[in-house]
Parts: sequence; structure tokens; C-alpha cells
Amino acid sequence: MANPVARIDLDALVHNYQHASEACGCPLFAVVKANAYGHGVLHIIDALREHADGFAVSRVEEALALRSHGIEQRLLVLGGIMQAPEINFAADNSVEVVLHDEKQIGMLESWKGSDKGPLGVWVKIDTGMHRLGFAPAHAKSVLEKIGSNKNLKLVGVLTHFANADDLSRETTRLQLAEFAPFMESAEETSLANSAAILGWPEAHKGWARPGIMLYGASPFINGTAAGDGLKPVMTLRTKLISVHELKQGDAIGYGSIWSCPEDMRVGVAAIGYGDGYPRHAPSGTPVLVNGKRAPLVGRVSMDLITIDLREHPNAAVGDSVVLWGEGLPVEEIAHYADTISYELFFRLTGRIKFRYEQAP
Repeated sequence: MANPVARIDLDALVHNYQHASEACGCPLFAVVKANAYGHGVLHIIDALREHADGFAVSRVEEALALRSHGIEQRLLVLGGIMQAPEINFAADNSVEVVLHDEKQIGMLESWKGSDKGPLGVWVKIDTGMHRLGFAPAHAKSVLEKIGSNKNLKLVGVLTHFANADDLSRETTRLQLAEFAPFMESAEETSLANSAAILGWPEAHKGWARPGIMLYGASPFINGTAAGDGLKPVMTLRTKLISVHELKQGDAIGYGSIWSCPEDMRVGVAAIGYGDGYPRHAPSGTPVLVNGKRAPLVGRVSMDLITIDLREHPNAAVGDSVVLWGEGLPVEEIAHYADTISYELFFRLTGRIKFRYEQAP
């Protein structure tokens, strides 16, 4: 059985980081949470080590792993502290944390401080996402508490946009207006995610936080990486392991949900939902066979997919099959599978072999 391979183009990653930097003119926290969106965090941070102004993760343990790997840039924990011991870990390793809940403030008020100096904190303002953060009416008192605590240093204020991926909606401008009164509340601010970096110049203030765009996927509804000046970082590929000549009416795969409309060639490729390819990808979802498009037919199984080879008369066992990446936008596959590119990256399992490439 051929092992599926995810080729990670580190030069494309650096290109996307530089594109983000040029687009907003801001210092950047490169977001590498959740194993760098499934791309392999240590390889990703090594590729960005000489470029990134800082890195952002979701949890304290992720930040500590970066420090242990020798990362010296600023580190921001977007999810903040979850339990009291994390406060010392963060303070002792110069890790900045986001505060978004009263329970976190209670833990900090009980904290006796660190010999390494005050803990750097950012306060998150909920301007309309209604997920994490302090309501604007309550945020002023939170900022005063932080400012009066000698064990803490108020580094910045930040917010997160709910609909920056949709340029037709006014939500982002409303959130910017909600955030405006807090722009002078701290030394630094952070507003722009990937979509705001590329689509909302009004948010180009303070630190930006590029995430999905770094990995070569568009942050916009119906957007494409190429249209946004991005290069795909991950190309997922496998091989044909069988080619059959089937008859009109032959049903393919579990459930017999697709039948051959005529005598035709059908290929079987070595990848399935056990590798993280979406089981609910329907017939018609494209792949590339030797660089040319071909549609899936039948149901995705644990280890295999079946492919319509009527337009590929010379396709043979061992030939290359690309699932997404170079030549086949991940956004398109996400659309067929009724999901988002983020999930396709994240869902890849340990059966996928990762290969990292960068020009010398």
C-alpha cells in the first residue's frame, strides 16, 4: 500500500508571511496553534524563525514547547491561563497571556509573583464575536485592576473579528467602532486576523495575527489562495494502486451509491478517512491524476477512494494523485466537502507522511 504524503513547501510559507507583513505594515504574531494548523509546528517555526516578529498559540503548554525549542521571539497565548500553575510557567518563560474571563483575574490576584518579573498580559475586548472577552462596559474596570497589580504588566488590548471573511458585511466596521475607545488603553493593540490583514485596512494597527493565510489558504468566503496572492504550503498526494475496466451499471463502493453510466475505467487511490480525507466528500469532488483533473465516484472508505478515469486512458498503477495543494486549491475541496480548509488541514492523521522542503 502506498503511503499518502503531505509535501510542506516552506518557501511558500515564508512567502505568505512576507505577503502578510507587506499587506498590513504591522509587526506580526504568526499563529502556530494546534500544531501549526496541522502542518507540524517545529518545522514551521524553524522556517519562520528568522522572519517572524512573534508567535501566537492557544495554550500555555504550546508556548513552553516553543521556548524549549529555542524560540526567543515574543510568544502570545491567545487562550490565556486555564489553571494557576500556568501563571508561573508563563511568567518564568516570558510568555504573554490573554485575559478574557473574571476567573483568570481571580487567579492572578491570588498569585504572589515571580522572581523573573511581572507577567505580561493582554486584555481581550468582546466587540461582537461573543465568544471570549470582556464586554466593553466592563473592560475599563478590568484594565484598572490589571494596572494596579504590581505582579502584572498590561501589555496590550485586543479583539477578534467575527465576520472579517465576508467583505460585504458591516460587522467588522461595527467591531472596530466598539474597539476604538480602547486604542489608547495600553501600549499595544492587536486587531487584524488573516482576513483583516488582506481585506480591512482600518484594522492595520498594532500587532496583526496571521493564521490560515500563512498556510496558503484564503481567509475569505469563496476566496482562493491565488486570488489573495498566497501560495499553497501543503500538497497532499498519494498513488493509484489499482485500475479496473468496469461495465455500465456496475455499482462502486459501500452503499452502491454510484453506478457506472457506461463502460469505463475506474482507479483506486490509497487514501481515505482513516488518513483524514473527508468521508463526506461527494462524487464529483476533484483530484489530480498526473496533473489532470478527475472526479471521485462512490463513497470514500477508510483507506481508499475511487476515481473516474474516463479522461485518463493512460493512467496506471503507481501514478500520482493530488488531493489538494499545488494545482488544486484546498478551498475547492473544502467547498465540495461542505467544510473549511482549516478542518481539512487539521484532520490529517498520523498515517500521513510529512515531507518538508525548502530551497537551500
